[in-house]
Amino acid sequence: MAVTVFRGGRFLLPEGVRTGVALVVRDGRIEAVVPEAEAPEGEVVDAGGQWVSPGFIDMHVHGGWGHDFLDGTVEAYLVPARQHALHGTTTMTPSLATASFADYERAVRAYREALPRNSAGAQFVGIHFEGPYFAPAKAGAQDPAWLKRPVPEEYLPLLEAFPETVRVSAAPELEGAMGLGEELRRRGIVAAVAHTDASCATCEEAFTHGYSLMTHFYCAMSTVAKRGYSRYAGAVEAGYLQDFDIEVIADGVHLPIDLLRLVYRIKGADRVALCTDAIRATGLPDGEYIQGSLENGIKFVVDGGVALRPDRGGLAGSVATTDRLVRTMARAAGLEDAVRMMTATPARILGLSRKGRLAPGCDADIILFDDAVAISRVYIAGQAI
Repeated sequence: MAVTVFRGGRFLLPEGVRTGVALVVRDGRIEAVVPEAEAPEGEVVDAGGQWVSPGFIDMHVHGGWGHDFLDGTVEAYLVPARQHALHGTTTMTPSLATASFADYERAVRAYREALPRNSAGAQFVGIHFEGPYFAPAKAGAQDPAWLKRPVPEEYLPLLEAFPETVRVSAAPELEGAMGLGEELRRRGIVAAVAHTDASCATCEEAFTHGYSLMTHFYCAMSTVAKRGYSRYAGAVEAGYLQDFDIEVIADGVHLPIDLLRLVYRIKGADRVALCTDAIRATGLPDGEYIQGSLENGIKFVVDGGVALRPDRGGLAGSVATTDRLVRTMARAAGLEDAVRMMTATPARILGLSRKGRLAPGCDADIILFDDAVAISRVYIAGQAI
């Protein structure tokens, strides 16, 4: 059995940063963390003083490099998986924006075909349906043509047809949304609050009905509003008050550094996951693109490296990669906790017990990078890509 030994680095281990140790990998798993002098013989990877980290986990990503997962082709999965991996992503949850059932069916079919062929990119660990159960007032860049309220006659067959589903984002104030949350919890699927105009009270009620996560916190989400002379808390405040996990697009555009600092200070690294929400234009120059499938999607523009709706009145996803998120969040929380929010926290939220940590028994998803979080090497299940 082939053994690979990682040494000579600053290892981001669950208990903290360690030097002078070696990480022993055998058959795609981490076997042990030992003092360098006790490392067994094997192929040696000398980190040369770089950071040695778990691979990044992107739990909300729509595509990149000219592809959206809703295109419904194998290439639309394999190309972004490969390119995002070069930026440190070793695990991802392909996310499907609001679309028709036919678009979903085509995209899931392509996902199934891509799974066995994905040997050189970030591993897929299930599908995230971002919609279509959203509040029209908070649709953002989602296609309003497909928005609807959740009814069991529709979502139960969908969940049966797509057992790959690991997460569903929905607005809890919609009629039927509480029942959807309970059904998702029963199936072990993450229910997330998203694109919502709900009150704080409604979101706190949703927490008791299975909703445990908030999708791209602050974005397309209600906050304090004044009606008459009174002020009312919204979804953002519920995210702080209740034990929700939250994900943030830490690209420095969706949330500035001061808000990232606030999120980190209140929720802590164990409750905050970073996500890219990366779209088709990721990795491409400024210009006009399609969000969603090429056949049925809607237009958006990228201007100055920022994805915007055509009227430039709002953001339309991001063109970020996970290394950029960690660089940005490190300014608000320090590198060690920024990495935790890109590894261990999303792993826990998604129930991935063998990912997100450099610990015995975990998958050998390992990345090396310098102090500027410039990725130099990526290993997925112990294989260099």
